[in-house]
Amino acid sequence: MMKLRSSPPSPFGRKVKVAMAMLGLKDRIEVVDANTADPDDSLRGQNPLGKIPALVLENGDVLYDSAVILEYLDFLAGGGKLFPLGEARFAVLRDQALADGVMDAALLRVYEKRFKQPNYRDPAWDAYQGSKVERGLAHFEQNTPPAPATAADVDAATLTLACALGYLDMRFGDGWRESHPKLVAWLKAFEAAVPAFAGTRQPAAPVPDNAAVELR
Repeated sequence: MMKLRSSPPSPFGRKVKVAMAMLGLKDRIEVVDANTADPDDSLRGQNPLGKIPALVLENGDVLYDSAVILEYLDFLAGGGKLFPLGEARFAVLRDQALADGVMDAALLRVYEKRFKQPNYRDPAWDAYQGSKVERGLAHFEQNTPPAPATAADVDAATLTLACALGYLDMRFGDGWRESHPKLVAWLKAFEAAVPAFAGTRQPAAPVPDNAAVELR
């Protein structure tokens, strides 16, 4: 079997796990927890950057990061599922990159608190990363994707957006929801269309025990 190195809090790992379920590939991939903070974890030999998720193929080759892994899963499922063919593909790639960027900025805000003593934290840096999140959410609020009726309506971009919103809920609470009603309604429709999304939800935990395991 293939092995997915990941960790439950990781939003990047979550989008791969949901994609596995959506594409009918769960039986071919074993999920193996990884600790990016542990120098003895085999992850560092699998991905030189020591980041998750990483997909170990049956022949021993390793794919990373989450966007690349989604491309491979789509290929295994016959293509054209998460990434449309033709010119429409590029809009999906763009929006996936934006949603990934929202998650990256949110993670950096978590790391600022997790890895630095209070007297070394930089409020300007935190605000800078927070502004990226806000601009990303504002874009998606103004350009909200069509609400999916089934998992077949979900692509790599909308899957990533859902995981970004879920990560904000987990680490920062529901403060984003008040000013983004279209996204709130969209996420509710996504959850109904994709049961695997609820199945990978983690309890709200504003102060992580080990933020390192969320790296992508």
